Formats: sequence, structure tokens, C-alpha cells
Amino acid sequence: FKELLGEVMDAQAAVALLQWDEEVNMPPKGAPACGRQLATLSKWVHRTFTSEEMGRYIEELLDAGDALAPDDAVLVAETHYDYLRQKKLPGDFIERFAEARSHAYQAWVEARDASDFGVFLPHLETLVELLRQKADYIGYEDAPYDALLAGYERGMTTRRLKTLFADLGPRQSALLHRILRAPHRQDFDWLRQDWNEDAQWAVTLHMLRDMGYDFDAGRQDRSVHPFTINFDLHDVRITTRTHPRELFSAITGSLHEGGHALYEQGFLEKDRRTLLAQAPSLGIHESQSRLWENTIGRSLPFWKHYAPLLREHFPGQLDDISPEAIHRAVNRVRPSLIRVEADECTYNLHIILRFEIEVALIEGAMQPAEVPHAWNTRMKALLDIDVPDDARGCLQDIHWSHGEMGYFASYALGNLYAAQLFEKMRDDIPGLWDSVGHAQFQPILTWLREKVHHIGRRKRAAEIVRDVTGREPDAEAFLRYLEKKFYPLYEIPMTETGTDP
Repeated sequence: FKELLGEVMDAQAAVALLQWDEEVNMPPKGAPACGRQLATLSKWVHRTFTSEEMGRYIEELLDAGDALAPDDAVLVAETHYDYLRQKKLPGDFIERFAEARSHAYQAWVEARDASDFGVFLPHLETLVELLRQKADYIGYEDAPYDALLAGYERGMTTRRLKTLFADLGPRQSALLHRILRAPHRQDFDWLRQDWNEDAQWAVTLHMLRDMGYDFDAGRQDRSVHPFTINFDLHDVRITTRTHPRELFSAITGSLHEGGHALYEQGFLEKDRRTLLAQAPSLGIHESQSRLWENTIGRSLPFWKHYAPLLREHFPGQLDDISPEAIHRAVNRVRPSLIRVEADECTYNLHIILRFEIEVALIEGAMQPAEVPHAWNTRMKALLDIDVPDDARGCLQDIHWSHGEMGYFASYALGNLYAAQLFEKMRDDIPGLWDSVGHAQFQPILTWLREKVHHIGRRKRAAEIVRDVTGREPDAEAFLRYLEKKFYPLYEIPMTETGTDP
């Protein structure tokens, strides 16, 4: 059983390697061949994983019951869950979906560069139709979107997310508007400079090493959209992107992807080539990237330590800029067009917009051709922003070109999980902020390894949060975090005492 499962995991790693190459190194003319190769390998993975041989192994092991060691029992149960889910998808569907994804990605890159949604539209139409078929194949009790959501956040439902966002959205909007109405204004003119991209790159590498990212088991490259991908816990790669007019985009991108990568590098050696060396949900995975990027990487102690590093790499540009000014800049609150560059006070509103559109598309209440209008209308309603073009609107994210509908909600859930986990971490690690101020991140990484990384798929996301914090996942810790952080920054009186850097 484990050897057959290991072969499937090896082939999935080969698929991932092709996907990494497609986005990092592949020449444009290689796209058709890459699409065929991905389709062939994906079909083999599906056929082997859902084979009668695998089914017999699972059935025999399930019958063994208590005779199995605890880890083996969990592995069999998790494999059985994935087996049943994949068994519902025909092999020819898997092949068509993989090839459609590959073609859609290339069309998305072209459409984004030209800022022309029409170039991507036929591919989105194909993918939406395939995703509707996928939901029907898998089955659902309430909403077709539930079937897709379960692939990213098992146990979560469309109904529960609608309820959560109906509460979180207005409360976060109220907090945002209170900040925007605050009379206190910051001076960010010093950011309007050209920032050497090689220097940006060097800073990101320095910070990744300090975090504990193992460059002997990973690497960082450039791509259109930052991402993390793993082929094994000893080969976890990340990408980011630099821009000459953006000082912090690459830095925060690398911290974010570095958080994902530390999770992947932190699975247990004994779980290699099995499903246990995976996160139980993308939400819990996202909690790790959010914690490093935002909670740690946007704190004042962090920038008190790294301000000299910036001055070293950007000589003459930051001589009069204090760590406090940098801290205010990386936490600047302003509604923005781009999700990955959104501040913490507005980010979840970007997710709510995408969630609403995806649900409407899958349920048939919206057609793909209507996406730009729906996007622009909701951006105005949620963030009071006029979208100038498709590239900075509905074409900005890579996810739909990958057929990944149901994914975005995990980002918002990751914010909530991260806030709850960090409250407990802060209680457990004496002098945590002092450690951050000296770039001594090992206590944080050790805590995360023990509480989250080493668990793999042995527990569900909600169970991890509950076991660590003693509470069910909710939005309260996240909203407390925002208030305690941003109200002092914008000199807004708080009803409760206590602040976080």
C-alpha cells in the first residue's frame, strides 16, 4: 500500500515540477507540449490512485481496524477520503481538465499583459463548465460550490462562509472607515523612488535565511505571480516578483511564501511520500504565511532590526527614514486594486468579492462574460475603488487560470486562524517580541513545528486551532488584532487597552 501510494506521490511531484517550470523557465513555444505532458501524467496519477489495486489495499486496511498503528490508521482514512473523491472523477475528465488548465494559464498571461479579458474569456468559460461538471461528479448536499470548497477547506460549506462573511465584512468595513476618517495622516513621499531590484532580491534572501528557510532544500525564483510548490520536504521552492517602484512588494511576498515553505519543510521525515506530509486545509497553510508576512513581518520590532539592512542595500535612499516610519509604511491603510498588495484592513474584502463571484459562476447565476462588470461593481461597493482596466481588475489573480475555484476563501480563513494561533504563541513564548527584534526566529519556528507543521493531516484545521487555543475558530481574535495594531498607528482612541506591534 505505502509503496503504491509513494509512486503516486512521486508522479504528483513530477506534475508539480512541470507546473513550476511552466511558470518559471519554460519558453513560450513549449506550452502545447507541456500541456500534453501534464495531461498524460495527471491521467496516470488519477488512474493509479483510483485503481482496483489501491481500492483493495484500502479495503483490507480498513478491515484491520484497531490492529493498525495510530499513524497508519490516519493515513488509511485520509487516503480513503481522497480515493473516494477522486474515484468519482472519470479519467478522461482529469485529462481534459489538466490540458484546459495549461492552455488557460498561457491565455491568462497573454490577457493580463494586454489587459484584455476577452483573450481569457473562452478559457474561463471552459474551466467554469468543467468545474460545474466536477461538482456534479463529486456530489453535494446543499450547494455545488461545496464540492469544490471541500478540495481546499474540508468541513467548510458555502452556507457557513456566507454567514461568516456577512458578519466579518461589515465589521471590517466599519473598522476600515474609522481608520480612513482619522485626522492623523502619514508622510509616505519617501517611498516614491526607484528601488534597485537586485537589492530587493538580496534583502528577501537575507530575511528568508533568518526565518529558517533551508536553501539546501529549496530556492527562490521570479514568476508573474508569487507561489510556493513542493516536490518533497527536502525540495520546497518559492517565487516572488520585484518592481522598481515598489520597495516592499517583493519583501512581503517572500515572507508570505517563506511561511508556506517553512510549513512544507516542517513535515515529519517518516511521513515522506504519503498524504500525511500535507496540510489538512489551505486555510491552515495560509495561516502560516499570514503569520510570517503580517504578524511578524509588519511589526515594529521586525523593522527595528531590519531597517539597517535596507539602508545597506539602498544607500542614500533611507538615511533619514526611521524604523517607525518604515513600520507605518508597511502598515499603510488604503483601499487598493490589487489583492496581494492589500493591507490587512482591506484584504478580506477582496476575498469576499471573489467568493461571491465564484459562487455565482458555479451556481449559474452569473456567466463568465459578466465577470468584469460584476468585479468592477463590487470593488466600488466594497472598497470605493474604480477599476481602470482588466489587468488590475478581474485578471490580476492566477487562480482561475488554474481552475482553482473554492481556493480564495482559504486566504480569509488563514487570517482568522493566524490571529488565534498567534495569541496563544505570544502567551507561550516569553519575550517573543524581543526575539523578533533580534531576528531570533527559532522559538517561533519551533512552536509552529510542534503545534502545526509536524501534525500534517493527522487533524482537521479546526481541530488544530481548537487544540492549540482552546477555542473554535472565529473572527474575534483577528478583529482584536486589527484594532490593537492599527488604532494606535492612526491615533484612534481604543475602548480596550493593550496594543501589538
